[in-house]
Amino acid sequence: MTDPIVAALRGLDSCAVSDALDALGLPGAVTVLAQRWPSATVTAGRVRTVTAGPKATSGPATHIATPLVAVAEPDDVVVIDNHGRTDVSCWGGLLAEAAVLRGVAGVIVDGACRDVQESAALGLPLYARAAVPVSARGRIVQQAADERIQVSGVSVASFDYVIADVNGVVFLPADRAERVVALARRIADREERMAEAVRAGRDVSEVMHDSQFPTVTAEERTP
Repeated sequence: MTDPIVAALRGLDSCAVSDALDALGLPGAVTVLAQRWPSATVTAGRVRTVTAGPKATSGPATHIATPLVAVAEPDDVVVIDNHGRTDVSCWGGLLAEAAVLRGVAGVIVDGACRDVQESAALGLPLYARAAVPVSARGRIVQQAADERIQVSGVSVASFDYVIADVNGVVFLPADRAERVVALARRIADREERMAEAVRAGRDVSEVMHDSQFPTVTAEERTP
């Protein structure tokens, strides 16, 4: 059964959720990651984290993200922290095949990926700083999974929530997700009423004046 927060996020967009986080004084929007193949759909799910780093020892090593993908559940979103490194990939086609079989909702890489065409063919949403042909093998390894990470300065933990679309990637802390979603719905409703007014012929300068459609604000802010 789909988590109600995930279901609600799929009915929103990253802009409304980012605005809700702003209103609550919370960080969450990431501005350096982008879709690696074009998709008009919204990606939403529960975060599962992986930390990558340079390979420090010789000999074979477990490939990045394989232990987590092997136990991933439907609606999980794999989030890999490679510290923004873009000269080597840490996600590719074979991982994408396995992730789709497990029901993974998407993949987000603070770093680089490869085999983008394979993720596209599988319909697996993929967000990263860059795409490169360089393999992770012999270069980087998995250092941890399901631990708190940083994604472009945003603190993210497993079982937080994420929404991603053509506009970008936004993380929601699990303990505030319900509040953020409720506020985002109010913001989305305001935007739709404004759009309806414009379509009805009202002047856009009038419609966008706060006296006509006041900015949605939170009743409370974080300490």
